[in-house]
Amino acid sequence: MSERATREETVNVVWSGNWVAERLGVALEGDGELRELLGLALRRNPKRAHLLVSNVLGKHVPQRPSVVYGAGYGLGERVRELLGEREARRAVVLGYAETATGLGHAVADGLRDAPYLHSTRRPVAGARQAGGFEESHSHATSHLLLPEDGELLAGGGPGEDASTLVLVDDEFSTGNTVLNTIRALHALHPRERYVIVALVDMRSADDRDRLTAFAAEIGARVDLVTRNTGTVTLPDGVLERGQALVAEQEAEQAEQAAQAERVRQAERSERAHETDEHAAPVTRVDLDWPAGVPDGGRHGFTPAHREALEAALPAMADRIAAALGGGARQSRGRAQSPRRVLVLGFEELMYAPLRLGTALEAALGPDAEVRYSTTTRSPVLAVDDPGYAIRTRLVFPAHDDPADGPGDRYAYNVAGAGFDAVVAVVDSTADTPELHAPEGLLARLAPHTGQVLLAVVPSYTPTPVPHAQESAVLPEPLRGPDFSSYAPEDVGWLLQDLSDTELEAPTEEREEAIQSGGAHYAESLPVEYQPSAAYQALFTAALETSAARIARAVGTVTETVLAERGPRPVLVSLARAGTPVGVLMRRWARHRHSLDLPHYAISIVRGRGIDATALRWLAAHHDPADVVFVDGWTGKGAITRELAAAIEEFEAAGGPAGFDPEISVLADPGGCVRTYGTREDFLIPSACLNSTVSGLISRTVLRADLVGPDDFHGGKFYRELADSDVSGLFLDTVAARFDEVAGQVADEAKELLAADRAPTWEGWAAVERISEEYGIHDVNLVKPGVGETTRVLLRRVPWKILAKRGAGADLTHIRLLAEQRGVPVEEVDDLPYSCVGLIHPRFTRGATGADGKAVQGA
Repeated sequence: MSERATREETVNVVWSGNWVAERLGVALEGDGELRELLGLALRRNPKRAHLLVSNVLGKHVPQRPSVVYGAGYGLGERVRELLGEREARRAVVLGYAETATGLGHAVADGLRDAPYLHSTRRPVAGARQAGGFEESHSHATSHLLLPEDGELLAGGGPGEDASTLVLVDDEFSTGNTVLNTIRALHALHPRERYVIVALVDMRSADDRDRLTAFAAEIGARVDLVTRNTGTVTLPDGVLERGQALVAEQEAEQAEQAAQAERVRQAERSERAHETDEHAAPVTRVDLDWPAGVPDGGRHGFTPAHREALEAALPAMADRIAAALGGGARQSRGRAQSPRRVLVLGFEELMYAPLRLGTALEAALGPDAEVRYSTTTRSPVLAVDDPGYAIRTRLVFPAHDDPADGPGDRYAYNVAGAGFDAVVAVVDSTADTPELHAPEGLLARLAPHTGQVLLAVVPSYTPTPVPHAQESAVLPEPLRGPDFSSYAPEDVGWLLQDLSDTELEAPTEEREEAIQSGGAHYAESLPVEYQPSAAYQALFTAALETSAARIARAVGTVTETVLAERGPRPVLVSLARAGTPVGVLMRRWARHRHSLDLPHYAISIVRGRGIDATALRWLAAHHDPADVVFVDGWTGKGAITRELAAAIEEFEAAGGPAGFDPEISVLADPGGCVRTYGTREDFLIPSACLNSTVSGLISRTVLRADLVGPDDFHGGKFYRELADSDVSGLFLDTVAARFDEVAGQVADEAKELLAADRAPTWEGWAAVERISEEYGIHDVNLVKPGVGETTRVLLRRVPWKILAKRGAGADLTHIRLLAEQRGVPVEEVDDLPYSCVGLIHPRFTRGATGADGKAVQGA
């Protein structure tokens, strides 16, 4: 297609960036065509508020398929001319997920004989990872490379130099993503030449200099091929102003949506006996996709695949045209044939629907108007204004069982666009009950068109060549109800199931072995404490009285995390005390923001560090920078320090970098962390019990004969304690108070975000003082705070309890447990905590009785 024809397809009477430019002072400058190709929108993203919206990419703005394909194909022809015919045949093209998978494929077509691969955010069982990199500003940042042919990225044949790598993205904004990619792949497969391809080059002068210096650093030639160039000027404070504007618009739209829903509910009540005649029917069309041809470039796409697909496209388009009721070859002149058709792709599945769209243009002929766009993971604000690039937004649940858990997905500029028919194209992995659900994509499309067709492309299953050096396949997380009483979406346990292994030992035996150095506390488990009826009643009463207080802390810490680590942090709780808190934080995010945050539980062991296999699993499925470690409370800060040291050791040993060792906690009485719900030392009822308030899961186990170098740490599921399980009761009771405390949470979170939250380590100093004053001389035997004191009484051999004079109901259960075990409670002044538990400092079997009452020879 000619440049003139493309320009006619993209021109707007009103520039679709005016709305953002006028409100935020964002300026877009470049060559004459730039504003025709790009509009502006806003998104909820703490790294970049604005979004450049392309009119020829086919992601957010429906466009003629021939225009979208022609834009990429033309860039590919320019690369072919740059490289020359011989080198173009040897080149390998790499496209970026999500937005450039179709563009990159079209560029590869323009080179004619080049194989194609695109990065992916979808892990595929059995597919060996050949590399990965990070896209720092993206909504979802981790990219995986999963070629079926492990030598594809090496390029060249035996005895030949590595071929040119052509990297394709929709925009070249800072160059960070490309530099990350080249740096990662150059370390594996050094080559002399790279070509970067993008629709627009929006780099600053500094970014241009950085790329030049980088090329010199690695000793390679780096060429750039783009369609247009320009710059985006961002005034000071634009990120904060953009976020505030998004929040303001979303609040207004939420109120409007609520009002509209009330009207719809009333209308449905009035005509409850009627059927909905306005929703379009959904018809499945059989494409007869050619056997052996991949659905896209996720695992590689060869010239042979390209040839087979080109031959099959006309017949597949004819089937779609026939299902629509028309087509130039089948039913020319049919009055009922749809005149305006949208082919809607699905996230990374961009190329297959794009090519079906180009073929459908030919099948339906010049009287029909075919457009193409795709759904996306990226949340963008919609504003119905001619000067804004995203006019409407459809929201629906993910329907491909994504690795990072359920969440919302979006289709932009589809609602209200006047399409007579929509052809939704998905791969078979995404043809799930969620797709067909009442709130799913197909149901969301139906009210906005006269007909919905569903075309399913079979998901390609790679058969990778075995690799002698391939590391062991990482295990998958355990989930309830098979492991834990939590719902499967609440948490994925990065543990191995040791439920059938005898690990429990009497408390006194464990304490002797631990203090004598004969065993580590993580090599065995204490016998699970079975609460008396009086103690169980105490837990229930404490939960009822403290639920609102806990809900406030949950809301405050979650809002702080979302503000500083959003928009979609990955919660990783430290098993097991942190896990109920992680579940509650996930529930708050869903309840208040409709966010389905991924949540996993991981093992960390004092003196042994964090589970390295679990960290590798997280890095393979998520951006490490998105991981937020969660715990219940801080004592003296030992685990805080342990985590920091463990992450440093993990990276020094060659593990993936980028994990932030900071812990987010519900309560931080020790002043050990920056992110917390409160710094008060109060009773968190989940500290009162063990497994029966933590999904029936034991504390974690690390023992050399049970846990190999590629295994997760271990844990047990106490199914036999189901009758005593209050895990769900704890969660539901606290979550029921979320709405009640929302106002207080908003105020507290705002104050915390503006405050100096630097750790004071006040608790550590107090522990050192107590250790010396009481002649213990070991800070590990001093357990400060309500939660840690409870653990001493439940799991260890307690010596005495120090209670802050005047502490009230928060210590009722402490006094009851101390009485049951015959442990003295000493009232003291000048404690930064409500209480401190002291483990017996010179314990051997026989030093106390089984009830811990007598101290002999101490």
